[in-house]
Amino acid sequence: MGERKMLSMGIRCNLCGNFMYRGTKVNARKEDVIAEKYLGSQIQIYRFYFRCSQCAAEIIMKPDPQNSDYVVESGSTRNFEPWRDEDERVEKEKREREIEEMRDPMKSLENTTMDSKRTMDNLANLEELKSIKSRYATIKQDATLEALNCTAVEKEKKLDEEDEAQIKSIITHNSRNYVQRIREENIDDDVMCEHLVTELVEAYCGGNSVLEA
Repeated sequence: MGERKMLSMGIRCNLCGNFMYRGTKVNARKEDVIAEKYLGSQIQIYRFYFRCSQCAAEIIMKPDPQNSDYVVESGSTRNFEPWRDEDERVEKEKREREIEEMRDPMKSLENTTMDSKRTMDNLANLEELKSIKSRYATIKQDATLEALNCTAVEKEKKLDEEDEAQIKSIITHNSRNYVQRIREENIDDDVMCEHLVTELVEAYCGGNSVLEA
């Protein structure tokens, strides 16, 4: 019996190396697996046959109800899935813990105490998060906007004051240089005038001495 299925995993064809990713739609042929049922005779196991989308090689896979997964029987290789290793590790640790607790009652009591402590820590963290959330919830939106506006106004006012102080310092510095330059020019003019007066006096005195001779 034929079915239209979607792959529940990523696989790679062993013949041509083509990758068929999870969710790829294929036309599969379904048949019952003889003498193989899950939980005695309650759930029938089926085998699915479909072909590679590139080279048409036959790929066979069947479901694994115990692990809620599928198993590739032939024709392809399952892609590496890192989360599967993590799930298997967690499941393995859980089984080892159960076996250890069955053998050692003190270890079971220790694990129970650690679980209780971890639960209390999680509840404390949850209460802290709730208190933080309620504290922020009491802050009104209008008050927040008003605080932001006040901060922006103060910042703008401070920048204006800094600009004004800088402009005043530049003006003061230039005015000092201007006054100093004027003073230097006045001093040069006075020296020049004095020099001219001296030359005129000497010329006048020289002319009078010639006339007297």
